[in-house]
Amino acid sequence: MSDELRFARTEDGVTLGYQVFGRGPVLVWMPSLSNIVAQWRVPALRAAYTALSRDLTVVLYDGRGTGSSDRRIDPDDLGVEAHLRDLRAVLDHAGIAKASLLGYYHSVATAIAFAAREPQRVERLVLFGGAARMREAISPAQTQALLSLVDQDWTLFADAAAMAWLGWDATATGRRVAEMFRTATTAPIAKAWFTAAEHIDVTADLPHVRAATLVLHRQGEHQIPVEVARRLAVALPDARLVELPGSTPTLFVEGAAGDLRLVGDFVRSGRVHASGRATGVLTARERDVLELLADGGSNTEIAGQLGIAVHTVERHLASIYRKIGARGRTDAVAYALGGMTETRHDL
Repeated sequence: MSDELRFARTEDGVTLGYQVFGRGPVLVWMPSLSNIVAQWRVPALRAAYTALSRDLTVVLYDGRGTGSSDRRIDPDDLGVEAHLRDLRAVLDHAGIAKASLLGYYHSVATAIAFAAREPQRVERLVLFGGAARMREAISPAQTQALLSLVDQDWTLFADAAAMAWLGWDATATGRRVAEMFRTATTAPIAKAWFTAAEHIDVTADLPHVRAATLVLHRQGEHQIPVEVARRLAVALPDARLVELPGSTPTLFVEGAAGDLRLVGDFVRSGRVHASGRATGVLTARERDVLELLADGGSNTEIAGQLGIAVHTVERHLASIYRKIGARGRTDAVAYALGGMTETRHDL
């Protein structure tokens, strides 16, 4: 674990907390609402940081108004230009001339804009969970319902973001994820962040991005539809879209080893060793669910054994039924007892 916090100062006087650790080519994991200190307490994130840092120099930072960064900010200045000032300040303070950027949810648009406007500083782009026109990424009904909680009940928002939206259960890990969201910022700042996001649109920058780009997608249709990622990949001059297996809307958690290999290989060499998920091929997690189902486990018992939420189990089952042509549990159990197809999505 890297517990050393450094502090950079933006050209408009905002202090930002950041960390640098690892070795090798530089990957800047750009923030949405973040708290990098709390993020290290989440086992899946800590494992991802540790794994990435074996062959990459990883940079994490808290954007203005969040985590260890200055909370005294102008709530009316949270558009893409403000986020560009944050990124530029961290790179300059760390002495990094050129880096690959991992744009994650809110920061996808910022990564695109920076790559287009300062191409000499960007090696490659990895984009997950966002869009050039941010309204597209936050428009699904489930996301809007979640965002409506921000100024109604901040604690409930944090719990819902961790458990209902991301699919963590109410174990210690799920509670740490909820605490990560809760301590990332305050409700007024979060409200300002999301309000500003509705107006962020960097589509005009897309044709000017010269960096090779990997667009990743792993979400259900109620979170961010795959069409959003597909449009983004088509609009970028040198982009590859990989639709990752699974339905958990995050990286490095479901299929963590594959995600880490995919991102690490791309950042180091520009190679993409992956293909889209083929219909009929069960993911590793889906095979786990099916095996436990065949052992007689209820949805609640399966969730407990795998450390996921019950509604996540239900999503996996729906995907399994579709892929194997099952009409319900009985057909799925019969399929499993008859011998599951031992196929593997090779990343």
